[in-house]
Amino acid sequence: MNNVRPRLTLMNEEQIQEAHRNVLKVLSETGVRVDSPAILQMLEWKLGLKSQDRIIKFPPEIVEEAIKSAPKTIDVYDRRGEHKLKLGEDRLRFGVGVTALFYQNPVDETLDIFKRENFRDLVRLGSSLKHYDVISTVGIVRDVKEELGDMYGSLEHISNTTKPLVLLVSDEERFPDVLDMFEHLNGKEVGDKPHVIPYFNPVSPLVMNAGTVDKMKVAIERGLPIIFSNYSMAGASTPLTPAGTLTLLMAELLAGLVISQTIKRGAPILLGMLPVYFDMRTMLNFYDPQSILISVACSEMMKFYGIPHCSTSGSGTGWGMDLIAADTYWMNTLALLLSNGHLAPFIGDSLGSKSIAPTTFVHAHEIIDQALRLHNGFQLDVTNSAVDEIFKVGPGKSFLNQPSTLKNYKTGYYVSGVYPRYSMEKWMEAGSPPARQVLREKTQDLMSAAKAPEEYDEFIAKGEEFIRQRFHDIL
Repeated sequence: MNNVRPRLTLMNEEQIQEAHRNVLKVLSETGVRVDSPAILQMLEWKLGLKSQDRIIKFPPEIVEEAIKSAPKTIDVYDRRGEHKLKLGEDRLRFGVGVTALFYQNPVDETLDIFKRENFRDLVRLGSSLKHYDVISTVGIVRDVKEELGDMYGSLEHISNTTKPLVLLVSDEERFPDVLDMFEHLNGKEVGDKPHVIPYFNPVSPLVMNAGTVDKMKVAIERGLPIIFSNYSMAGASTPLTPAGTLTLLMAELLAGLVISQTIKRGAPILLGMLPVYFDMRTMLNFYDPQSILISVACSEMMKFYGIPHCSTSGSGTGWGMDLIAADTYWMNTLALLLSNGHLAPFIGDSLGSKSIAPTTFVHAHEIIDQALRLHNGFQLDVTNSAVDEIFKVGPGKSFLNQPSTLKNYKTGYYVSGVYPRYSMEKWMEAGSPPARQVLREKTQDLMSAAKAPEEYDEFIAKGEEFIRQRFHDIL
């Protein structure tokens, strides 16, 4: 069959080569600062390099070798060991979550601190929606002892879904403890058919902070694939020009790649960036349309390198699930689907990523559903072109009872899972509900229906006992 499918291309080969040369120049002449003594010593010893004031410079040949050694695809499993994703080969996949501090409820959209029950409910909701292939850490639990927020949050994370997890641990000292707890609950090493992908950030500009690279080493040595992604504030932590931001962030990503491949050759890694702008008038971060272009450019660089790409999810804008957020989600989802992205794991947050809302999970899922329909294109062949059918019906008649209609009327056009297709009269009969009210009510229904995996009670009991035994001095 002849499939017609849209594609988005940003840079030509000459421009990609120029971008690559610029990145190599930054790494070889400016270098990066490595704040972990152990990682810096490892780089010097294994690569035969010398640092000065913690700044180490990577010659082009070392960078090129790291690119060659990184796997082109990454196999990801669910918690029960079933293969789910082959990142780097498949289309863009999506996930929900962000390390939010506040929860925006779906009833009246008021804010409260993020609690353990919110973690549970959001993981179950995300897990119930088919287009979310991974569930990321959805918030920082704030109704338990601060030192144990990562432990209780991660316990709810693994207990309420069997889908693959993208794991963010804010307290670097707790990262090994979280992995130990996961192994205790699952009865196997986390690197055995890995369903956990830890997420790490350097500090722009050009700082490989100790917490990040030390946690990278722990994850890689346990056999886990990792995400290494950076976050810009264009005009503050990166140059204001899109090309300047791309160059600096790409240099950080390839420095992270070198570190990962020096820790273990062939370590699976996804690279990506969150190219946010910084408004000097309001002192706030935000996504600009050029943020999406920079992310698309990054996806094209990763295709050039043959490395799986982790993209921005278009999250963080808006005051909840509103028109502002919808604009950015649509632009980001469509652009990255039509380019070369592989994973967009952070859908759901707003208000500068400080809060997270279940209504955003649901509406963004609608956006993904429609964007996938556009991305998938259509079949252009003899049967689907329906030339014989058009001849049979002829001018001025109807196709209501024709084979193409009878075969495809249930799937031939988009039907929303949230918003009824009302006529004006039907909408008025229903009380003229605002779309936002319909979204809130649908979200509440979906949350009520979302179920926990059958192991939930067992995992919670075992996990809480693990925390009590390991952290009895804090409790």
